Amino acid sequence: MNSDISFPPHRENRFYQGMAATFVANAIQAVNFLGDRFLRKSHLLSTAIEDLYRHSMDSAFSVTEAFLVTGAPHASAYYPRDFAWFYPDVLDPETIMDSQDAIRRVRLLEKSVRLLLEAVRADVVTTTIVPAGRGRYLGVNYFSRPSDTLLGILAGLQQMISAEERASSYLAMSQCAHAGRLLLAEYGLDLKRAILQLASELESFDDDGARYLLCDAGAPRSAATDTRAERRRFVTNACVYTTFVWGVQLGVVDENELKRLLGRDLAQYKRDLLRLFGKDGYIRHSLEGPAGSPVSSVALDFVSVHRGFWNLNDACERVLFAATTDLIIAEPRFRIPGTFHFLVSADNPRNKVIHKIAAPAYQGRSSWPTFNVEFADRMLDYDAVSGTDTYRSYAQGILKDIRTATEVHGGYQELLSEEGLKYRTWAYKGAVAHSWFPRFLSVWSRAFGKPLLHWND
Repeated sequence: MNSDISFPPHRENRFYQGMAATFVANAIQAVNFLGDRFLRKSHLLSTAIEDLYRHSMDSAFSVTEAFLVTGAPHASAYYPRDFAWFYPDVLDPETIMDSQDAIRRVRLLEKSVRLLLEAVRADVVTTTIVPAGRGRYLGVNYFSRPSDTLLGILAGLQQMISAEERASSYLAMSQCAHAGRLLLAEYGLDLKRAILQLASELESFDDDGARYLLCDAGAPRSAATDTRAERRRFVTNACVYTTFVWGVQLGVVDENELKRLLGRDLAQYKRDLLRLFGKDGYIRHSLEGPAGSPVSSVALDFVSVHRGFWNLNDACERVLFAATTDLIIAEPRFRIPGTFHFLVSADNPRNKVIHKIAAPAYQGRSSWPTFNVEFADRMLDYDAVSGTDTYRSYAQGILKDIRTATEVHGGYQELLSEEGLKYRTWAYKGAVAHSWFPRFLSVWSRAFGKPLLHWND
């Protein structure tokens, strides 16, 4: 059934920021975590990957949801970055079960992106948006100001607009593309203002007599794995560069406007970042702190986002990518023993008090399956551009182990411990990352040349 879909009229929403809003948001989130800690029930599911996927999609794209969420204990808060880091393939036709699944996904995606664009219009560009009653939302930065919030919003828009370019029999896809174009027309000026503001906030950073521009030279900016609270990180600056590129590609901002603010074009801006973070012959995770051994200076989040920083068209860029990838592959401390599941880093980063209670090692000695999927996808990018078969077997190994973990643990995990077990702390009992599952299926098809699951609509 390819029925027409209608997008429900959106109600007026209000967004709040400030000390009072942060206090209330923290209280709401504390209740969310405590509720998960004491009320979460374990559901015994079939271990068949198809049954687990169907259950995950019914949960992730439920008609009762007001926003696309992960299924984690903090899922009642909204994270704009997720559309870039974790949700880039929710409209891949090979991952859609039937026409009703397509309709649910499109409706939820439109509602989600519209809400985030309304927040931008209200000048609330934060890492986290917490619902606080009917039509009321609190914008809060838990650790530092964002580097990737606008990136996530652009990724959501980009996914909507490009939906009709995918080979699909679902009418919902073309309707989604039309809705995306309407959103871009309605909120384009608000996005432009926010992107130019981000460009104006870049700070000068001098190194060996050369002047660079960083988003976090003086203070941390958040991205995925943001609770490291470090300055001068590769991933935060790669996110900002990608935000500018996507803004230009979508026609939100003209590159000449950015060039006037940056004092260089985007191609030079990227070369500068590669030169700065890659001066040791590999991509260093952060310039802050003393230089350690190479494997202690890199982190898995260097893979950035889908269709993001790495296009690997330049030979020097491929050399840096391969050198960093080889360091991670060769270091046993990066891997859950006996698997191709890679941890975020070889050494545990600094921990704040809250992490010792809620999520120790959340940003270091743990495995994020979604980062592993992106690692596999960048490996496939490298092979495709270089015309080699250097990393395909590693990519396939990563995906096979994620499938095994999904079947063993009863769903696609948000995090795995150093031992490959469900990630559990006192305040974080473990979560099934429902809405991250489609991305895994998309990259699986690419790595193996055929889909893992087949649907008959």
